[in-house]
Amino acid sequence: MAAPLAVLVGALAPGLWPVLPLAVLALLALIVMDGALAGGLANADLTFAHDTEIGRPTILSLDVKLARSSTAGLSAALAFDPRLGSGGRADLQLEPAATSGRWQGDFTLKPNRRGSGAIETLWLRWNGPLGLAARVNRIDQDAELRVWPDLSPVRSPALQTILRDARSGLLTRRVRGEGTQFEALSDYAPGMDRRRIDWKASARHTSLYARENEAERDNQIVFAYDCGQSMCEPVDGLPRIDRAVSAGLASAYVALKGGDRIGLFAFADKPEIAIPFFGEARQFDRVQQAAAAIDYHAVEPNFTLALAALSARLKRRSLIILFSDFTDLTSAELMIESLGRLVKHHLVIFVTMKDSEIADMRNLDGNSLEEVAQAVTADRLARQRALVLERLRRLGVDVVDAPWDQIGFQLIDRYLEKRRAEAIG
Repeated sequence: MAAPLAVLVGALAPGLWPVLPLAVLALLALIVMDGALAGGLANADLTFAHDTEIGRPTILSLDVKLARSSTAGLSAALAFDPRLGSGGRADLQLEPAATSGRWQGDFTLKPNRRGSGAIETLWLRWNGPLGLAARVNRIDQDAELRVWPDLSPVRSPALQTILRDARSGLLTRRVRGEGTQFEALSDYAPGMDRRRIDWKASARHTSLYARENEAERDNQIVFAYDCGQSMCEPVDGLPRIDRAVSAGLASAYVALKGGDRIGLFAFADKPEIAIPFFGEARQFDRVQQAAAAIDYHAVEPNFTLALAALSARLKRRSLIILFSDFTDLTSAELMIESLGRLVKHHLVIFVTMKDSEIADMRNLDGNSLEEVAQAVTADRLARQRALVLERLRRLGVDVVDAPWDQIGFQLIDRYLEKRRAEAIG
């Protein structure tokens, strides 16, 4: 900027040429003075809870105190692991606090993957009173933010209502008159189901007696997660596997409250996680920790190996809830074959999420050749998907096919239906 000005002055007023170096020196002196007046950094505190849940906004509070009071403004930038937020960077304009020289503001991060993410570097920048110079301070952060599965479905009022109102022994109270486990004999009264009459006991006592049964408890429920490539694809901003984990944990919480035993199994090209069964509600945090360890794998899942390994671990009839998806008929064929063997000995529920993007593409108006191609492709994929799900139903597999925000409660409904029908054990 100074060079063109010097040329212009030299051409129009050569006598003023010696003044230019003095002006430049004066400007440099003002810049140095402005930087000195800006003052240094007294302290900067970044505070946050070190545990959060995937997809939930997380607040990181920043409190900065400058050595000198300033009204020129203070900005901050934070670098972090990309799993903690899109782009791995957040910018913030701090606001002056009531205390002189102190500035405050909040970063809002929205984690998009589970696991531990590092909070790496904090940059602070503030101007001098003249606006000619700025100070920049870099502060390395040695901190981590642990991202857990989303438990908002477990805390939801709807789930608490289900726990309060559900019957068939779901709560700790006993429910007599249903189930298959004998509880006691009682006098038969008109209106009772005649199938409950115990004819042998009635013959011995020369009076009609009815059996009172208790709903079965201590069923084995296995939550099996495909964490392969198709389940790592996002649905409404989060990977399908994370949506599945949240829905599964809500169902596991209900099952533990009902006295059943919960196991967890995860696989991709090989089995990854297999935890023993837990049978008490107070052990739910251990199920949550195991679910948090489910990783992401950009590989095709091996259903044959994984489901054979799962079947070998189970010594009694169990309810297996499989969260999975498929993108082509070849992988779906292998999955169907493996589930066909599994359903001979166990009760199986297959859970998959509807893809809203495919539904939107099927409804395109077809105003261009590209839209027509997208609509035809989406319609073919939807038909193939419906065919695979129908084949699973014919094998005896119960299928839950719903949007991601509905699979949790639909799965709980199916579980309660199976439990009331005494179909698990």
